[in-house]
Amino acid sequence: MDGTETRQRKPEELGLSYTLSTERLPRASEDGPLTFPESQRVSPKPLGTELSRETALSIGLQVIVPFMFAGLGLSGAGILLNYFQGKKLRGFSCELTRSPHGLFPETAFTVTCQIMVPVLLSGLGMMTAGLVMNTIQHWPVFVEVKDLLTLVPPLVGLKGNLEMTLASRLSTAANTGQIDDPQEQHRVISSNLALIQVQATVVGLLAAMAALLLGVLSREELDFAKVELLCASSVITAFLAAFALDSRYLTLLVCIGFMALTPVWVLIAKHNPPIMKILKFGWFPIILAMIISSFGGLILNKTISKEQYKGMAIFTPIICGVGGNLVAIQTSRISTYLHMWSTPGVLPLWMKKFWPNPCSTFCTSEINSISARVLLFLVIPGHLIFLYIIYLVEGHSVPNSKTFVVFYLLAGLIQVTILLYLAEVMARLTWSQALDPDSHCIPYLTGLGDLLGTGLLALCFLISWLLRSEAELDAMLELASGPP
Repeated sequence: MDGTETRQRKPEELGLSYTLSTERLPRASEDGPLTFPESQRVSPKPLGTELSRETALSIGLQVIVPFMFAGLGLSGAGILLNYFQGKKLRGFSCELTRSPHGLFPETAFTVTCQIMVPVLLSGLGMMTAGLVMNTIQHWPVFVEVKDLLTLVPPLVGLKGNLEMTLASRLSTAANTGQIDDPQEQHRVISSNLALIQVQATVVGLLAAMAALLLGVLSREELDFAKVELLCASSVITAFLAAFALDSRYLTLLVCIGFMALTPVWVLIAKHNPPIMKILKFGWFPIILAMIISSFGGLILNKTISKEQYKGMAIFTPIICGVGGNLVAIQTSRISTYLHMWSTPGVLPLWMKKFWPNPCSTFCTSEINSISARVLLFLVIPGHLIFLYIIYLVEGHSVPNSKTFVVFYLLAGLIQVTILLYLAEVMARLTWSQALDPDSHCIPYLTGLGDLLGTGLLALCFLISWLLRSEAELDAMLELASGPP
C-alpha cells in the first residue's frame, strides 16, 4: 500500500469504553464491508521513515560497547583461573577436573606416591620397636611382671586410638578448609592436642586395669605390689617404670602427677566446641578398642616365652602397626570424602548400602576403591622389606623357613583385607548415624587389627612349628629305619 500500513486498533487503544451500546456499533451494508464513522477511523501512519533512521553505524555503536565490556570480563575470569590453577583457593585445589561424583580424580599412581613413604617409615618404626621388645623381654621386670607384656598391644594401639584419630581429624579439617585461618588453625590444633592428652592419661590407666584383670582371670591371683608399677608404666614408659620398680612412692607420684594435669588439658580443649563434644561423648570407642587390644596382649603374654613362638616379640608390633596404619589411612580418606560431598546422617546415593559387595570395595574405579587396592598391594612388598631387615639384624631370633614367610605374608594380607572392608562398612554406618568416622571408626578398626594381627601371627608360628616338627620327625624315622 505505497509504503503505508493501516491496522485496526483495539477499543482500549482508541480510548473507547468496553460497554459500547449497539447503537454506536458500525453496521454492515448489504454489498460491502463494515463501515466506521468518521470519528472512529484511524489515520494511516508511515513506518518506513522511522525504520530508516537506524543505520549500520548506530547499531554498531549500540552493540560494541557492551560486547567489549563482556569480553573484558571473560578475559579477566580466564586470567584468574589460569593464575589460581593448582593453587589453594578457600581450602580447595583449583583445577579443571571431571569426575562422576564431583571429587578430584586421583590415579593409583598418585595415591601410591602419597601413601608409600609414610607407610614404610612408620613400618620401620614398628620394626625397631619389635627389635627393642625382643631384647627387653628378658629383663627382670618383664620376667617378674608378666602383665607388662599384656600392655604392649593396647599401648601400641593408642597410636590408632589417639594419634591416628588426631591425624585424621586434622586431615579432614585441612581438606575441607576449616583451618585456613591462622587463628582458627591454632585453636583447632591446641584443643586437639589437649584432647589426646586427657584421653592418653585415662586410657593408659584403664589399660593397666584391663591387663591386671586379664592376669587375674588367667592365673587366678592378684599381686597388689605390682599394681602401681603397671599403672605407672601405662602412663609413661616401661623403662621408667622399671627404673621406679624399687620406689613405691615414685610410681604413686607419677600417677598422681599425670592425673593432676588432666583439668589443664580439659580447659584448653573447651575452646573448641566440637572437641569438647568428643571429650564428653567419645570415650566408648577408645575404651572398647583398648579392651579388644588387651585380648591381643593376652595372646602375646601366653606365647612369647614358649620356644615354638620364638620371634613373636619382634613381629607383633610390625603386623599390628602395619595393619592399623593402612586401615587408618583408608578410614581417613573415606571420612574426608563424606565430609566434602555429603552431610552427616545422609549417605551419597552410590554409598547407600551398609554392607557393600566386597568387589565394589576393591575392584571399581571409584576413588575409595582405588585407594583400597593401593593399600592392599602395599602389604606384601612392605612386609618383605621388614622381613629382610629383621633377618639381617636378628636372623638367629626368628624362623628362617620359607613356610613361615609364606604364612606370615598370607596372615598380613588377610588382616588388611578384612580391615579395609570393615572400614568401608563402619564408615557408612557411623556417617548414617551422624557420627564422625574420624573419631568413631579408627579406634575400633585399629583395636581389631591388633587382635587379628596377634592371633594370626601366633597361628603362623604354630603352623610353622608343627610342620617343622613333622619334617624333623620324618627325618628321624628315616634315619631309624635305614640300614645299620
